Amino acid sequence: MMFRFSSKKKAVDSLKTTDNASKTVFPILFAISLAHLLNDLLQAVIPAVYPMLKTNYDLNFAQIGMITFCFQVSSSLLQPLVGAYTDKHPKPFSQIAGMVFTFLGIITLAYASSYYWVLLAVVLVGIGSSIFHPESSRVSYMASGGKRSLAQSIFQIGGNMGSALAPLLVAWIVIPNGQTHILWFIAFALLAKVVLFYIGSWYKNILQVSKNIQKKQLLLPDLSPTRIVFSVSILLLLIFSKFFYVASITSYFQFYTMDKFGISEVQAQVYLFYFLISVALGTLVGGFFGDRLGRKYIIWFSVLGVTPFTLALPYVSLAWTGFLVVLIGFILSSAFPSILVYAQELLPKKIGMVSGLFYGFAFGMGGLGSAVLGWWADRTSIEHIYTICSYLPLIGIIACFLPNMKNVKFKAENHGTDQV
Repeated sequence: MMFRFSSKKKAVDSLKTTDNASKTVFPILFAISLAHLLNDLLQAVIPAVYPMLKTNYDLNFAQIGMITFCFQVSSSLLQPLVGAYTDKHPKPFSQIAGMVFTFLGIITLAYASSYYWVLLAVVLVGIGSSIFHPESSRVSYMASGGKRSLAQSIFQIGGNMGSALAPLLVAWIVIPNGQTHILWFIAFALLAKVVLFYIGSWYKNILQVSKNIQKKQLLLPDLSPTRIVFSVSILLLLIFSKFFYVASITSYFQFYTMDKFGISEVQAQVYLFYFLISVALGTLVGGFFGDRLGRKYIIWFSVLGVTPFTLALPYVSLAWTGFLVVLIGFILSSAFPSILVYAQELLPKKIGMVSGLFYGFAFGMGGLGSAVLGWWADRTSIEHIYTICSYLPLIGIIACFLPNMKNVKFKAENHGTDQV
């Protein structure tokens, strides 16, 4: 009883804090960031073991691309549906259900007896991801205290750190010992369930308390529906250019460095780690400056500022390759918190649906990019795809058509606190 009373009191304090946007609920943000780290670490095991899977099942690059495609499609198609449903029917403990699917997927991947069992395993992990992200992003939004880009970047950096750690852990645990040692990663799934139970309890209390609190005013942008749809379409196109390029790194960069420079598989994992850790740092810095300088300017910097480095990457030495992928990862990732929060500000009534749409579209573009690039690499070369993909960031010039949200007027409309 004492614990329940204390939890409800904290929930009331957190809800009041969120309503007046004076404080950020950092314990919840750090907890959801940790959960994101564990979730994305488990996801990132899949591309990290690609060289091993290629050898064990005698796969070509097109089949490697199909693995990513199955994972990303299963994680992308459900996310907008999950987000739209939970906008109307919030499910505080749904992330735990998602982690059960991920748990089963990791076990299946460890003991996969054929290529088709690998595909089943990654689909299970993808379903877990599709359940995790929409509600987790909503929790980040509710706990932001008005610092939405910062909150989103804290949430994102957890996922990016998990993605960065996976190649190192795979190099340490799996590569020397064999595919069945992937089973050790279920320990992270069990830890994630504990963290998600803590978050779900806070979220549940927020929902219970909010029923007895007067509805707050929700600020809607004074833009026409056509302008909103046009702006969201631009943001999705930016997501396409970003994640199509990222797919070329996460799925094939190990093969690229091994083929071009003759380094070992473990060394290739380290170079992939350089990219992924820079993605984590770029996400945090981008979210911090997005709240202060304006999200549109961060988007501009990210999608266009990275172009000189992507254009140079195919032509440099191994040492310069390591340096450039750090810059590319840092700059390219800085925009995602701003893009997502920008979309949430355009459609504040549909936080879950928007989060699911953008995460789902990002994963879908990553899957499509991996499948297309794998097919292309089989017909040309692994080096050729980096020459072609280096031009993708130029699509970012369309960001000039986005409205500057600092200059947009907002109109008030009454809404419940679950849409904080």
